[in-house]
Amino acid sequence: MGDRVDLLMPVTGSPYDAVATDLAKPFRAAFASAGITLAPRPWDLGPGDGDATLALFAWGYHFDVARWDAMLAAWPADCPLFNPPALLGWNTRKTYLLELAAAGVPIVPSRFGHADAASVAAAFDAFGCDELVVKPQISAGSHQTVRVRRGGAVAQLDDAILQPFLPAIAEEGELSLFAIGGSFSHAARKVATGGDFRIQPQFGGRFTRYEPDAEAIAVFDTVLAALPHAPLYARIDLLRRADGQLALIEVEAIEPDLYVELEPEVPARLAAALLGALH
Repeated sequence: MGDRVDLLMPVTGSPYDAVATDLAKPFRAAFASAGITLAPRPWDLGPGDGDATLALFAWGYHFDVARWDAMLAAWPADCPLFNPPALLGWNTRKTYLLELAAAGVPIVPSRFGHADAASVAAAFDAFGCDELVVKPQISAGSHQTVRVRRGGAVAQLDDAILQPFLPAIAEEGELSLFAIGGSFSHAARKVATGGDFRIQPQFGGRFTRYEPDAEAIAVFDTVLAALPHAPLYARIDLLRRADGQLALIEVEAIEPDLYVELEPEVPARLAAALLGALH
């Protein structure tokens, strides 16, 4: 008899539900081939009765952070959750970038706090740039992420991150390197197009396979080693700073798109890694 694993999904009735269900199909098929039954479970219901839980499609948690935090804090120790609850909680707020920077990880220059006219003006001066990206510390899919030019108006935002706009996003692109089972799996290049600064497909972003060079792998390894808990899966996003250094812009260890369309073996690879972690 095989393992039964609960797959955290969007809450019932969420606009994300249908898309997540469709994108989960190759994972359910690959896991079944490995002897694992994936049982969809809305994330807000918390732990189920599976042998383990996979958080990979817990889309929309950022709209109900209090419930998300409470669920993670109360997660039973005898119910394996991947990634671990402590890592998911740590990864929820992008203030983790400060911890990684303190551990020696090169990050995109970032200021954290309230976003308003004064803090934006100070960020322009501190970074010596003419364009900023302002986004919430808790977000997904570029939600409430805006590009601000010097002298332009900015909507006030609590718990924000202010970063210099980096032209590399539309040139070299954002480089996503994936870890599965503790080691490098595959990578993608995401380039903003059409004058937009966001790289998600709904904004015109172009995704292609990418073979990382030694520089990218070195930063990837540094980030992976600095994480507070070992991930079963993670996406590490890199972007080149104005000083020429390839730097971390985000770690996604909660519900990253693993870009199965670029690497069809990913679901089977993840199933094998999960089996290894369980047995």
